[in-house]
Amino acid sequence: MAGGSSSAGNAKSGGVRIVVAGDRGTGKSSLIVTAATDTFPTNVPPVLPPTRMPDDMYPDRVPVTVIDTSSSLENRGRLAEDLKQADAVVLTYACDQPATLDRLSTFWLPELRRLEVRVPVIVVGCKLDLRDEQQPITLEQVMSPIMQQFREIETCIECSAFNHIQIPEVFYYAQKAVLHPTAPLFDQESQTLKPRCVRALKRIFILCDHDRDGALSDAELNDFQVKCFNAPLQPSEIVGVKRVVEEKLPEGVNDLGLTLTGFLFLHALFIEKGRLETTWTVLRKFGYNNDIRLVDDQLPPPIKRAPDQSVELTNEAVEYLKTAFNMFDIDGDGALRPAELEDLFSTSPESPWIEAPYEDAADKNALGGLSLDGFLSEWALMTLLDPIRSVENLIYIGYSGDPPSAIRVTRKRRTDRRKQQTDRNILQCFVFGPHQSGKSALLAAFIGRPFADIHVSTTEERYAVNAVDLPGGTRKTLVLREIPEDGVKMLLSRKDALAACDIAVFVYDSSDESSWKRATKLLVDVASQGEITGYEVPCLMVAAKDDLDPFETAIQDATRVTQDMGIEAPIPFSATSGDFNSLFRRIATAAEHPHLNIPETEAGRSRRQYNRLINRSLMFVSVGAAVAIVGLAAYRVYAARKNSSS
Repeated sequence: MAGGSSSAGNAKSGGVRIVVAGDRGTGKSSLIVTAATDTFPTNVPPVLPPTRMPDDMYPDRVPVTVIDTSSSLENRGRLAEDLKQADAVVLTYACDQPATLDRLSTFWLPELRRLEVRVPVIVVGCKLDLRDEQQPITLEQVMSPIMQQFREIETCIECSAFNHIQIPEVFYYAQKAVLHPTAPLFDQESQTLKPRCVRALKRIFILCDHDRDGALSDAELNDFQVKCFNAPLQPSEIVGVKRVVEEKLPEGVNDLGLTLTGFLFLHALFIEKGRLETTWTVLRKFGYNNDIRLVDDQLPPPIKRAPDQSVELTNEAVEYLKTAFNMFDIDGDGALRPAELEDLFSTSPESPWIEAPYEDAADKNALGGLSLDGFLSEWALMTLLDPIRSVENLIYIGYSGDPPSAIRVTRKRRTDRRKQQTDRNILQCFVFGPHQSGKSALLAAFIGRPFADIHVSTTEERYAVNAVDLPGGTRKTLVLREIPEDGVKMLLSRKDALAACDIAVFVYDSSDESSWKRATKLLVDVASQGEITGYEVPCLMVAAKDDLDPFETAIQDATRVTQDMGIEAPIPFSATSGDFNSLFRRIATAAEHPHLNIPETEAGRSRRQYNRLINRSLMFVSVGAAVAIVGLAAYRVYAARKNSSS
């Protein structure tokens, strides 16, 4: 594999914007003019206008614009704006003024952090020709402590505009830091490739290993070279590459060719030698950006959908996932253990399910393994919440179909209600209820978690997802979304809050009358929101803790309220009974038929009666107006005949 320079491609197609900042009198303007014109200026204005560097100055031929800045207090606002728009920052100090060097760590670098300017920084010592040569201290000795403290510093260099020493190099390093940054690829402390870089290179290796034998043959290496660098490798070059690897790392080459270990070693070697452009060229040829994620044009376009439409995986994508599951279930136990799951996602930037809301959302066995149902459920949840990220991860794990073909947008919920049937495979249920009503126990039961006696208050929204078998042999994926009582008001403050909801469940502690009353109020609040916004949803009540003695009038009160509102009577539930599959079937069945179990509040009933009255009145007015018009027309005919006869 030979190194090569290439255009940054998608990295900075609009050019590189470099902002030069530093104390007054440190040589900023002279540095810029000398670099642009190859002439040291005798007079320069206080601040230069934006300066375009010659296009042929550097091999990447990416346009470079340099922005001069003023360090005066009255121009501090403009300075901040310029810094925030920078692709790279050149910070200057004067080699003959030690105080300006101290100011880098006491003001300039902390100021960049305060402004949240997260771009590469090049520290430049100007006026090298004026430095006191009696001080034998080296640049490395001076800058090493600062670079330890401020990791954003990409490199340091000293220069002299007057003597034309290392002037082009300043902006070359700045441009290179933007186009080929070190930070995403390499950990300077441990001198190793960063995990995300390793994962991307592993995916590239697998894509290039056409015969899937775990090594790149000479032909595969040559194909890789042509794809990335538009030039074939000579047989002698292939031999040379493998010899370099084998001498340093015997396991990097085997009888079949270059192994993944050897492939990664080569890239680490290029980076250590400062040839970052080689690795970046490879990454960009395979669609990666500076964050080592796939660029947008590798993913589906933004999804156009109404608030009451959702996104699901297509059958094609689901079948691919079933194949991937079986491929990575190495021990054949019907579950992906944590190590197997990590292996599956080892070509993603990171495993997508290690944090909320996915971490504990699906059923896992005693060893922490995901069954096929649990695996597909996690994908369903990720597609529901973040469809583009779901497709992105599908591509990382090897899905080669057209990215937009992996997902489908469902029909509008309002259409489902009119047709009295939903066409979705993923049903989202909002779980409401007061504190300690049993919401978390309901979610835990749904994914097979044992009941926990110790109550832990839920302050954040949580999810549980699982497959539910319905009568007639159909199967749906049900997503339970727990809404903490304290979060209901904020949720309902959004007009389209219920648009994403297929069904709402209201859980109350059947042994506590105050819990019942608060759950009923929540039901009324949600139903009212649906009536006002038009996003009406089916609702069910769940009488949790059914194993405890109910409060005195529990059954009568619950039956009366649910009948008045036009929904089913509360469904009993006990997290300790272990028999609750019928509950989740009833929830999914109610969501399947979105025209049923729509609660009606007093206000909603009054509003409907008023609308019916108005419509009836308008109908009478219309009939009266029609009669009047017909009568007028008849009179005109009569009058015309009378006139003609006379």
